[in-house]
Amino acid sequence: MYKIVNKRVLNPFVVMMDIEAPLVARKAEAGQFIILRADSEGERIPLTVAGYDREKGTVKIIFQVVGATTKLLSMKEEGDCIPDFAGPLGRPTKVEGLKKVCVVGGGVGCAIALPIAQKLHEMGCTVHSIVGFRSKELLILEDEFKACSDRLTVMTDDGSAGRQGVVTLPLKEAIEAGENYDEVIAIGPLVMMKFVVATTKPYGVRTTVSMNPIMIDGTGMCGGCRLTVGGKTRFACVDGPDFDGFLVDFDEAMQRANMYGEFERHAYEDACNLFKGVKENG
Repeated sequence: MYKIVNKRVLNPFVVMMDIEAPLVARKAEAGQFIILRADSEGERIPLTVAGYDREKGTVKIIFQVVGATTKLLSMKEEGDCIPDFAGPLGRPTKVEGLKKVCVVGGGVGCAIALPIAQKLHEMGCTVHSIVGFRSKELLILEDEFKACSDRLTVMTDDGSAGRQGVVTLPLKEAIEAGENYDEVIAIGPLVMMKFVVATTKPYGVRTTVSMNPIMIDGTGMCGGCRLTVGGKTRFACVDGPDFDGFLVDFDEAMQRANMYGEFERHAYEDACNLFKGVKENG
């Protein structure tokens, strides 16, 4: 069993937890992920490693409450345990040799982008971070990004925090102003990453994206996380989750990501009703 040693609600839909998992913490690197189950009969879900403390033996996860499992997980409190926490899985983000990088995060994808920005900062790399959210209410990890960024730009759709607009606006401005980035690392909704790539590609700025498709086993056997990259089938769990953004078929990835949207919504509602019934029956 894996104990929840810290829990923090970042906004109405996003929760951060530190999980006691010494073996995972010992080897985890930025960009990798774990697979957990919220209960012994539950489904397996992948969550990116949002941080780790090797001395304390803890791994940080940040997740958005969107389905049944994340809803059940969000109900757990400090001191509670979860039965399964497997990892680290996937390939770490390649950061060696980078001198100047723009990290672009969207929504809960910022939880994935943050440890990468922190790793780059620790290496002495110049880090420009651009983070985007729908509104100030949903803004997360701003102080953490400030601490590891030489320049931070916050964007919101409604202008309630930072600048109003999308993340590609300041990215294009920076490139056209002469910022010579070794790489742009984009992590967030598929449509956001697609347009980040559309922004950088005309300028030839190498762009890495982190893909988080449907995933079951995390070892490449089920094929659920398959993607088309450069015209070839790749598996996010073992070949990624990072890929060359210029080569990813985003339209196919978005089509597959939407296949189970209705099912996930119903599962979430069932979990909410179950929790409500438990509370009412005391």
